[in-house]
Order: sequence, then structure tokens, then C-alpha cells
Amino acid sequence: MTPTTIDGVTIRIMRPEDYPQVKAYMEVEYYTAEPLSQASGEPVHLQNEEINDAFNQSIIAEGTSLLALDENDGGRIVGLVLACASYPDNVNEGTLNLKLENVEDNAWGRMYHLLMKTKREVNLFERYDIPKALYSHVTSVASWKRGKGLGSRLAATLMDLGRSNGFPLMMAFCTSFYSARQKEALGMECIYSIDYADYKDDEGRVIFTPAAPHTKLRVMAIKL
Repeated sequence: MTPTTIDGVTIRIMRPEDYPQVKAYMEVEYYTAEPLSQASGEPVHLQNEEINDAFNQSIIAEGTSLLALDENDGGRIVGLVLACASYPDNVNEGTLNLKLENVEDNAWGRMYHLLMKTKREVNLFERYDIPKALYSHVTSVASWKRGKGLGSRLAATLMDLGRSNGFPLMMAFCTSFYSARQKEALGMECIYSIDYADYKDDEGRVIFTPAAPHTKLRVMAIKL
């Protein structure tokens, strides 16, 4: 993929050597804004850190993740997408290959349980009869760059990258109302949703209580 620059912001493929800066960016700009992390009141960026680092680095190594850099600010990261290939054989344990019973009971672990439940119930590969899909795992835009179309540009660029890499479909799990609305505007359709108010633990307590308008997790998909 050839890097593209619009209004001083360049989007290019993320490289393994970018990870230290990516991790620092996510601590400040992603975990403080992602609704489930934000609502938990827990330091999610420090939970299961070793597993999370290994997972993110393995995603980056696939060459399907994107960085947005502000050329007018020394190449500072102002947005990113972490994305990877998803296959039918990792639906039950996730791309992390992490067994649910081994996941700690913290905010990160509770989000992982929700993700795995969603993956199973979406039944993506049977639904579309496809051998693989491009999975948009994380999308983030820096707080001072939001509302300017950068998130849409990142998603559209990822779709183009997916097409060029032979993916028949792209999917995204949107915990944020705004993220889902943005992807819907790009032609993605909601194929599954779960209301946070209906997702409860064994004692009937609601597990996630993010602020409005973030009321549900949506799975968005588009044929490429």
C-alpha cells in the first residue's frame, strides 16, 4: 500500500518497530475513550499486559494495520487501526488462542468474554460462506483530531487494503455508538448486537454500564 497524505496527515501500514509508540498512544488516547474501558474505572492498559502486547504485535506483523501520522507535528500518531485476518478455526478461543477459563476476572477479562460470546453467536463464516475475513480490532483517533473525518478515512483505507489482500469481507466489533455510526456511513451493516443492559453475570448484575449513547455492542460487516 502506498502511503497517502491529506491535510498533512499521512496514513501508512503499521510496522513492528512502531509498537512502542503505538502502545504509548493507546494508553492515553484509546483506553481513556473506549466506552467499556472508560466505564470500568480500572487500568485496563495494565491488565493482561504481556498477553495484550503479544497479541497486538502479532496483529501488526500481518501487515494489515494502519497508522495516521501528523506531518505538521513531527510525525506524531493521531490515529490507528489494528486489524488482522480472522479464520473459522479461531472463533472459539479467539485470535489470542486464550482459553476462557484462564482469563483473569478484571475489566480486560470481562471484555474478552463478551468478545468471544459475540464471535460465536455472530457465526460469521457460516453466515457468509467465506474462508476468512479482515477483522478490524481497534480503531482510534486522537482526541484533538476527532470529528474531522479521520476515522472514516482510516476505515475506508482498511477496506481498500482488505480488497487488495483478497479478503472477501471486513468486520468490526463496535463498542462505541459513534464508531458504529461512522462505519454504517461507509456502507457497513449491523449483523449482530447485544444490549449492555442485557449482558449480566451469574448473579444477574449488569457487567458493563458505559455512559449514553453507548448502549450496545454492534458487529458491523461489509462485503469487499
